[in-house]
Amino acid sequence: MSRRVSVWVFGAVLIVVAAGAAALSGLLVNIAERKQEAKDPYLKLVNVAEDTTDPQPWGMNWPREYEQYQRTVDPSRTSFGGGDVPVPHEKADTFPWLTRMFAGYAFSLDYRDRRGHAYMLVDQEKTRRVTERPQPGSCLHCHASIIPTYRRLGSGESDWDKVRSGFVALGAMTYQQAHAEVVKTGSLNPVPKGTTQALERVDGAHPVSCVDCHDPKTMHLRVTRPGFILGIQALAASTEPTPQLPSIERWRQGNRAKPYDPNVDGTRQEMRSYVCGQCHVEYYCGPKTTLFFPWNNGLKVEAIEAYYDGYKFPDGHRFYDWQHADTGAEVLKAQHPEFETWSQGPHARSGVACADCHMPYVRDGAMKVSDHWVRSPLPTVSRACQVCHPFDEAELKARVATIQNRHLALLQRAGSAMVAMLDVMKQARADGATPEQLRGALDLQRKAQWRLDFVAAENSMGFHAPQEAARILGEAIDEARQAQILAAQWRSARRIP
Repeated sequence: MSRRVSVWVFGAVLIVVAAGAAALSGLLVNIAERKQEAKDPYLKLVNVAEDTTDPQPWGMNWPREYEQYQRTVDPSRTSFGGGDVPVPHEKADTFPWLTRMFAGYAFSLDYRDRRGHAYMLVDQEKTRRVTERPQPGSCLHCHASIIPTYRRLGSGESDWDKVRSGFVALGAMTYQQAHAEVVKTGSLNPVPKGTTQALERVDGAHPVSCVDCHDPKTMHLRVTRPGFILGIQALAASTEPTPQLPSIERWRQGNRAKPYDPNVDGTRQEMRSYVCGQCHVEYYCGPKTTLFFPWNNGLKVEAIEAYYDGYKFPDGHRFYDWQHADTGAEVLKAQHPEFETWSQGPHARSGVACADCHMPYVRDGAMKVSDHWVRSPLPTVSRACQVCHPFDEAELKARVATIQNRHLALLQRAGSAMVAMLDVMKQARADGATPEQLRGALDLQRKAQWRLDFVAAENSMGFHAPQEAARILGEAIDEARQAQILAAQWRSARRIP
């Protein structure tokens, strides 16, 4: 081989080696970049963490969503909901029978229309139910960005152990003591560098915020509330069919080696309802035991009632929320069972999540984001409804109005029946009737009030599950009239005019 050829071969080898080295270097750099992207899957202007309860730092990284979230301070009133500012209306002004139904309970003092998420903590702090009546710390479970406080007060090896034990500890405190702990946690967690604390919550306590629904490392949806996690595990372990939650059905068919975990087993679409179901639910948060979601028998109104009827407080007494001032009945108070009612409706059966309607996608420039101005779908029918229902906007709103007006009429009839029941039972009691003599009427009052309140406290005026809501109100009317008749028969048997 000539010297000239040898030089050419040597040069070619060098070129190949150099190209290979360059390719290898590029590959290594690419791998390093991808590993870093895995650690930081989004552009971070500010680092947020598990204790960043203030939404403003999150807004530095996600300005579109934060700007929308800030709109929750704006009034968004519809025909049957949405509080005005600065002070929401009392519900009893529209439904006077609420005062009678809640006689002897804190809700008879103050019960106002709902407002946007931005107000969920301040409205709780200022309600007369809290300022004039003692309340437990568990009331903050859904009104504050509270998980870091649970974690700080709790103990155990795992993060879940700490959160769960802190949840129990905080719930056993008074509202004022628990609120002070939330403020303390906020003061221990300084706002990330480059931001300033949100002006509306300078004391360190914040309403439900970004960290409550998003993992700060990945931004994946998640549930954080112990009440929901334990409640959905109890539902999964029951035999109640859950066709609207297919991941539970799949878990039931597995080996059940571990309890159902919504953050592991839930689908992405289910998570878009689960994050709302952490708080928009029925639950017990009174002083006699730790807060719980009553889903052990299922999500229907009678399934929850059956669980309450079989539940015993630590002192051995049957579950009840308060003793009615007019009749002495041990009655139940529904909270805001949107998740339970949605579960029985056509949207849940069709795989439609809460976020599809209440946080519909919106275009912001070239970006498509989920609208974080969480509110009724009615102001955004084109984005919330017409995606699935290709009809004129006026027609869709008319359909909603028909459903809600019919339920309003049923609700008022049930309220009238309940007041008539209370009038006769109160008079019978004044005439000397004993609790045992009125036992049948008292039991029916418990059932009637529970059903009426279940629909009245649910924030859709029947729309989330029209047939189910109508069925429940029909039963409420029937049971209230039965109780009225029993009390009237007692008085008639004693010839009391």
